[in-house]
Amino acid sequence: MVFKLFGNARSRPTLRVAHILKEMQVPFEFVAIDVQGNEHKTAEYLKKQPFGQIPYIDDDGFVLFETRAICKYIATKWRGQGPALFPDPSDLKATALFDQALSIEYSNFDNAAVNIAVEKVYKPKYLNKPTDEALVAEQVSKLEAKLEGYEAILSKQKYLAGEYVTLADLYHITFGFYIVEEGGLMLFTDEAKYPNMARWWKDITSRPAWLAVKGGL
Repeated sequence: MVFKLFGNARSRPTLRVAHILKEMQVPFEFVAIDVQGNEHKTAEYLKKQPFGQIPYIDDDGFVLFETRAICKYIATKWRGQGPALFPDPSDLKATALFDQALSIEYSNFDNAAVNIAVEKVYKPKYLNKPTDEALVAEQVSKLEAKLEGYEAILSKQKYLAGEYVTLADLYHITFGFYIVEEGGLMLFTDEAKYPNMARWWKDITSRPAWLAVKGGL
């Protein structure tokens, strides 16, 4: 049975999963969900994803939702087929550093990045609603307060968990790329202010797997 990804072709969470599928060289079938028509709120859809969100996957009858859980599943099942995107679990210290990097993304980046992306891109482009510039300024300030921490880490090592790329690095891309490329905000691409973060950002966003999905599915 073909691995199926159910979501929206331009959805950031959907593209996050598609990116990891490409990294791990996993063939998949994309099944478009009509979000504007509220297909994700139907009784049939809620049987698979009880929160009415996208995406979810179906791997030969195994259904899973929540993008980070999906990505870890993919990177684990097909480990060896693509890059090792997390350390060997038997390596306690490397695993601890990986978990730390995961927490950095989720705690210090994700919320502000999502809010900025929604205001700067999603609302004006897809909902025909005005951007709340005060909220954007607040969230940019919140995110900028964390970037010195990123710069400090990346001045000592190539990636957030060490010397090779992991899921923790790649999780930044979908919403980060949205606000940089479509929102027009430099933030972590400012080479003068954050040279190591800018180097890291250029590195992870130039990966062929991301380039294959960044425009949508």
